[in-house]
Amino acid sequence: MPRIDAPTVAEHRAERERALIDAARSLLTAEPDRVPTLAEVGELTGLSRSSVYQYYASREDLLSAVVSDSFPRWQERLDAAISAAHDPRGRILAFVRANLELVADGEHALARTLSAVAPSEDLARKSRAFHDRLLVPVVDALTELGVPDPETTTDLITALVHAASRRVEQTGDLERAYAATKALLEPYLQG
Repeated sequence: MPRIDAPTVAEHRAERERALIDAARSLLTAEPDRVPTLAEVGELTGLSRSSVYQYYASREDLLSAVVSDSFPRWQERLDAAISAAHDPRGRILAFVRANLELVADGEHALARTLSAVAPSEDLARKSRAFHDRLLVPVVDALTELGVPDPETTTDLITALVHAASRRVEQTGDLERAYAATKALLEPYLQG
């Protein structure tokens, strides 16, 4: 019988699931072009491959758990940044900055890796829904500013964020990428 390392079985299970998710994230971040096996994830946490199957039925199941764990944390970071802004222009710039910070922290690379290594229908659906939720505050801010087509303008802002994200990934210079993006957006937002 396995040893329980927590006050309750439920807490023990939650701790093991957390350790497996963290191990999978670590392996995905270290080798972005390769999906780790359940045996590799288990080894990193001190569990056998067969023990990992007690928590996750497949690699896709584990990757889905990584996605489900990551998306809310990313959403919280964006929400916190946006809610700290005092006007719609500030909310848009906060959205840009928070996204670039996620890139600088390696979170965007993890998202890109997950979508590349685990292109399941379920993951694609979750990713699309998550992405759409992230854009709601931008659409709302643009609507508040009276922009005639806030959805298209949001797409254009997102394209700027993606371009700036590539610069952060290439150079590691968050401040420079943000300053350039802000310089492009501010005149439009002020007008």
